[in-house]
Amino acid sequence: QVQLVESGGGLVQPGGSLRLSCVASGSIFGIGAMGWYRQAPGRQRELVALITRGGNTNYADSVKGRFTISRDDAKNTVYLQMSSLKPEDTAAYYCNAKYLNSPNTYWGQGTQVTVSS
Repeated sequence: QVQLVESGGGLVQPGGSLRLSCVASGSIFGIGAMGWYRQAPGRQRELVALITRGGNTNYADSVKGRFTISRDDAKNTVYLQMSSLKPEDTAAYYCNAKYLNSPNTYWGQGTQVTVSS
């Protein structure tokens, strides 16, 4: 089992920046990939960014060039640096972890990001 705790959300003006953090605890050695997803009201949850065990990254087209996913293995933490934020980035952001050699996936509780003037 892996527990994920997100933090860093809040209210920010358009064009501003936020850094989200996801701290993993528990059986972290089994994680194969971690990602950030978001869900806006009335919309499906969508993948924002993904980082694999090998360090490969993937981004949604809507955030390429603005968001960066990274990790600090010593701190068991994955980050999402968000810059040039737009109102359409407003959503609840969730951290996700997928195990190697297992169908199990785990979710954090989410952190709200609101981009508004």
